[in-house]
Amino acid sequence: MNRYPRDLIGYGAETPDPKWPNGAKIAINLVLNYEEGGENNILHGDPASEAFLSEIVGAQAWPSQRHWNMESIYDYGARAGFWRLHRMLRDLPVTVYGVASALARSPEQVAAMQQAGWEIASHGLKWVEHKDMGEAEERAAIAEAIRLHTEVTGEAPRGWYTGRSSENTVRLIAETGAFAYAADVYDDDLPHWMRFGAHDQLVVPYTLDANDMRFATPQGFNSGDQFFAYLRDAFDCLYEEGCAGAPKMMSVGLHCRLVGRPGRAMALKRFIEHAQSHEGVWFATRLQIAEHWAATHPPAPRERPSEMDRENFVARFGGVFEHSAWIAERAHGLELGRAHDTAIGLHNALARMFRSASEEERLGVLTAHPDLAGKLAAAKRLTAESTAEQASAGLDALTDAERARFTELNDAYVAKFGFPFIIAVRDHDKAGILAAFERRIDSDRETEFAEACRQVERIALHRLKAMLP
Repeated sequence: MNRYPRDLIGYGAETPDPKWPNGAKIAINLVLNYEEGGENNILHGDPASEAFLSEIVGAQAWPSQRHWNMESIYDYGARAGFWRLHRMLRDLPVTVYGVASALARSPEQVAAMQQAGWEIASHGLKWVEHKDMGEAEERAAIAEAIRLHTEVTGEAPRGWYTGRSSENTVRLIAETGAFAYAADVYDDDLPHWMRFGAHDQLVVPYTLDANDMRFATPQGFNSGDQFFAYLRDAFDCLYEEGCAGAPKMMSVGLHCRLVGRPGRAMALKRFIEHAQSHEGVWFATRLQIAEHWAATHPPAPRERPSEMDRENFVARFGGVFEHSAWIAERAHGLELGRAHDTAIGLHNALARMFRSASEEERLGVLTAHPDLAGKLAAAKRLTAESTAEQASAGLDALTDAERARFTELNDAYVAKFGFPFIIAVRDHDKAGILAAFERRIDSDRETEFAEACRQVERIALHRLKAMLP
């Protein structure tokens, strides 16, 4: 099957209510990335020095050499930056993304994290790129990260974020069955479930924008004021949405060697004070958010047309366009994805096949529709869908005069256009249908053919809304 693996629909226009504790309007997760001592370094068995996220503009990896300046910048994060941030944040819930090998080289920092009650999630075995790793190599690295993390901290990590991930990372994490959440996605403001085989994995999306890493990237933050302004504006937007009935979560990404510098740390302090000045703000660890979400919004099975084989797809949706299963047959061959697993999404796929069909084929769809309140209805020979639709507008309970008028109009309309009068009856009452009938019978054939096709699509959408979310 031609299937598109990315999910471009998500929750859609209306996000679920997360029901944050105590009716909070926003959940804030402060994330401290602890990578110092786990970065690329020939001392760690890597082929070259680190070149990512430092004060050195345009840094390059040095093959087979130690990069003394780069090392000392990372060292600052462990030696000074961490402790500055620990003093500032120790009374708040914080999630640490801890690189296992970095944690192993920093026992006093680990003890301080635990004393503060911070969550220590796994940030992988080493702070290196995973994009070129084979599955077996990455799976082994994940297993070793879990083992070393457990050995160093005394307990297995419940959350995971690689950061420099591969296309396989989240699936491999899900396959372990060991994690309450994975965070290697940036696709939403709320947690959501991803299914891998028989396992539903909760993902709690992270951020690269409300993140101090932009102090070390082109077109990033040049000053603490810019960082504070960005965090404040992000908070204000999400808080306003929460007050309007659609609460979200906000992640703030931090690094010891970046925001731990004194010229930046005060911006973080000002942001925290800004958030704390508002009512209904829930500061939480990522694990707390994940456990709340899993309890409040557990994974629920749902029908996914994009995953159906052709036979089941046609059996399920072949009647959406009246007696025209060929439309579903053709739609199944399109590039379907998660965006087509909703009523609107699947309707778009089916309507595309109807619109691209020949005029003769579309005429066949029109002529497959029954007359309104006609002989088939009287003989109870309509499809179940048509029967319910006509009954919803009271067309199954006409007076003798009304039935005579519908019969007269039906005969005149078919004689003039060569297809029956079609209208999405769920959009109208009996009087409105009759008024439209009397108005449209005066149209020319081209205009009426186009209108009838639009009504066929509208009927199909109503039917799909009764079948899918």
